[in-house]
Amino acid sequence: MLSGTVLTTRAMAEVDRATIASGIAGDRLMENAGAAVVRAITERLPPGRVLVLCGPGNNGGDGYVIARRLALAGWPVRVAALGDPTRLRGDAALAAGRWTGPIGQLSDPVPGTFDILVDALLGAGLDRPLDPALGERLRELATGHPHVVAVDVPSGVDGTTGTVSPGTLQADLTVTFACPKPAHLLEPARSLMGEIRCVDIGIPASVVAAHDAGLRVNGPAEWLGRLPRRTAQGHKYSHGHALVLGGGATSTGAASMAAIAAARVGAGLVTVAAPRDALSLYAGHAPTLLTRPMENATDLAHLLADRRFNSILVGPAFGLGRQTLAMVERVLAADRPCVLDADALTALGRSGRPIHERKLPASAVLTPHDGEFERLFQMAGDRLERAGWAAASAGCVVLLKGADTVIAAPDGRARINATAPPNLATAGTGDVLAGLIVGLMAQGLPAFDAASAAAWLHARAAERCPTPMLATDLASRVPQVLGELAASTAPSRTDESRPLAL
Repeated sequence: MLSGTVLTTRAMAEVDRATIASGIAGDRLMENAGAAVVRAITERLPPGRVLVLCGPGNNGGDGYVIARRLALAGWPVRVAALGDPTRLRGDAALAAGRWTGPIGQLSDPVPGTFDILVDALLGAGLDRPLDPALGERLRELATGHPHVVAVDVPSGVDGTTGTVSPGTLQADLTVTFACPKPAHLLEPARSLMGEIRCVDIGIPASVVAAHDAGLRVNGPAEWLGRLPRRTAQGHKYSHGHALVLGGGATSTGAASMAAIAAARVGAGLVTVAAPRDALSLYAGHAPTLLTRPMENATDLAHLLADRRFNSILVGPAFGLGRQTLAMVERVLAADRPCVLDADALTALGRSGRPIHERKLPASAVLTPHDGEFERLFQMAGDRLERAGWAAASAGCVVLLKGADTVIAAPDGRARINATAPPNLATAGTGDVLAGLIVGLMAQGLPAFDAASAAAWLHARAAERCPTPMLATDLASRVPQVLGELAASTAPSRTDESRPLAL
């Protein structure tokens, strides 16, 4: 499973240059990269006939190392080059010179005459569409159904944005170096990677750190140490009081699921505030939920005067009546940790006032899906670029929902959550996610970590649900995931430190 620092292709190129400048030879890095791919191939695939496609740059140089090392291991290997290999320069030329077998052209191989296709053509640095003729030729070569191994990324993938050109092959195995690139986590590229292995090729950690822009794979390593801890002296008020603003009697499901999720993730108390005629329905969804009447913005102002409500969620099935925007603005003015979801985002988008003029509190989290994002921010670009710009513009955390959820902070940090299973594509799962965030915030987790942890827990809980899944299945699986996290960090019997309590 991928983890840790993620580097754009531009940053990775700088890391390569800095590594070489530090005294580590470029051809040594290329040898290490090729050797790592060969190890992955021999561990993953049975011996077979191999065709290595080598491009005109350093990705192609890796390919020549792979071909030579597989041949030395006794595998039957052929090489086909894109372009004239005599025009290679630098480390790629050295690698090609060490390959003693014939070098054919890309037009030579016949589909079905090889079992493994190694794609070492273009690599992650491609920032333009794949040439249509090359894409067609790659499709032809794949008609024999070989195992496809991609070096860094499948050719045709933009390593930074995750966009994919027609003709890009579906890989069974992708081997990348030093750090994942955004494309290993972002769709549609992620679905073409197959199994991903990120391998060490000798690049010093200090060089990576010097070019680290704060982009990470979202996972427990990023926030586990800040998850709320329970102590023997704790009580329900120690774990926060989340306030969920709910809709009327005909739309109680969404806010109820969010409130239950907030409780399941550990909030000490959860209150649903809603119109009086709906309160009995909310209470019936879960006996642990508290309820308070709220008919208008004035009622909400009285509720918010109670500082014991230390996190607020507004949006799920809240409605888009005349007072919706006024209530959202009341929540923002309270300057408390809050989550704006669904109808709250729509109300802001319809307000006619640009989001950057609102000076949202830094402790707010916005949770748009792509449609809501477009209405709210009206900008184009790849997912990382859009989420980062939006967080900086709004001055708060933005969680851009999807199969490749991006969580961005206003200070430029971002995390990509790429573990969402397909069964999350059902009504109501976003409401549960919003509830998890507000429940973690109630317990004191900062907005960026709360959104990140919630996205990860949400996806892991979905993995433990039946398929087809109902959104109501999700929250009950969260304690199981929290328990597994606690078990994974529990000390050994000889460790006298106190175990993590979640």
